[in-house]
Amino acid sequence: MTLRLYYEDAYRTEFDAQIVRTVAGKKGTTGIILNQTCFYPTSGGQPCDHGMLDSQPVFDVVEEDGEIVHWIAGALPGPSVHGRITWPRRFDHMQQHTGQHILSQAFLKFLDAQTVSFHLGEEISTIDLDRATLEAEEAEKVEDLANEIVFANRPVLTYFVSPEKVAALGLRKAPTVETNIRIVEVEGFDRSPCGGTHCSRTGEVGAIAIRKWERRGQETRVEFVCGWRALRDYRWKTTTVNELALAFSVKDRELAAAVLRLIQEASENRRELHRLQEELLAAEAARLLAEARQWDDMAIVLRSFPEREPQEVRKLASLLTVGQRTIALLGISGKQARLVFACSQDLPVDMASLLKKTCATFGGSGGGQAHIAQGGGFAGERVNEALEWAYQSLIST
Repeated sequence: MTLRLYYEDAYRTEFDAQIVRTVAGKKGTTGIILNQTCFYPTSGGQPCDHGMLDSQPVFDVVEEDGEIVHWIAGALPGPSVHGRITWPRRFDHMQQHTGQHILSQAFLKFLDAQTVSFHLGEEISTIDLDRATLEAEEAEKVEDLANEIVFANRPVLTYFVSPEKVAALGLRKAPTVETNIRIVEVEGFDRSPCGGTHCSRTGEVGAIAIRKWERRGQETRVEFVCGWRALRDYRWKTTTVNELALAFSVKDRELAAAVLRLIQEASENRRELHRLQEELLAAEAARLLAEARQWDDMAIVLRSFPEREPQEVRKLASLLTVGQRTIALLGISGKQARLVFACSQDLPVDMASLLKKTCATFGGSGGGQAHIAQGGGFAGERVNEALEWAYQSLIST
């Protein structure tokens, strides 16, 4: 069993130890088992510590059968080693994990919402609550209660208890182990079984900020940040708000209204643009019909466009053939050819068959329905030639 020095002092950053044994890993990595360590292994929703064993960086720390394995990229000569954890990472985890205890108890006290899981991420931490809804006013009050505990700078105590004493402690949740039950207590506020690293007083946690939440089935996932993370989150958001407020020439508190107004205007502009585009397409269709080739009692519109959206050309083909006795043979040149063939419903002409034959003749492919089809895939400069071929094929049948 590895002696866990972080249980004795979470603020200790250096230690000396004996190498008990090593484990060969993949791609030349080595797992080092020591008789004692300050390195916290990944467990309980909290990531592991990083740091150094002599001159070797420790990139992962895991627990296996009571032993803590420190993974390094190389090897160590032994038999002893000097270890040093990365303090900023450790303290960040202490802030987030202690903040989680406070926040979870605040949710329980104010909303009777129990925390069912916790994850401490690289930038954002989350707790999952056993309720499906959370209102903004409720979140604010929970956040206020949590920060009251922070500002009170209460002691955070850690100790081990025997199983028979657990029932009398009034724990927020039941232990997951039957022996070596470690309790983390925020004095006068929260008691919970936990094996993580924590601050010694709540004031060290710094501000606790709820960022957002979302429903996940019958649970609610809450994102939060504490301490230095909360400060960094505040900074980038403040910078963003100030930059946008300056761009909109409004005060920061007026920004939301200005953005919502812009979204409304943009939506109205899109609707107006769509209406005008429809009018332009209708006018273009009328002009093309006036210039159509006449064959037998049919009007045949044959036209190519150098650059145009295929959806727009398809829409134009539909407008051209909404009347009677009309055929539209349209194409787009560009790098690769695109063809759209359509005919009015009163004509017994198979546009899909005509388009397939045309595309196959010029090295492309396509398909569709009897009254509208599209394809292409051959050289764009041959579009006009392909349209003329389709026209001649049509009138020769």
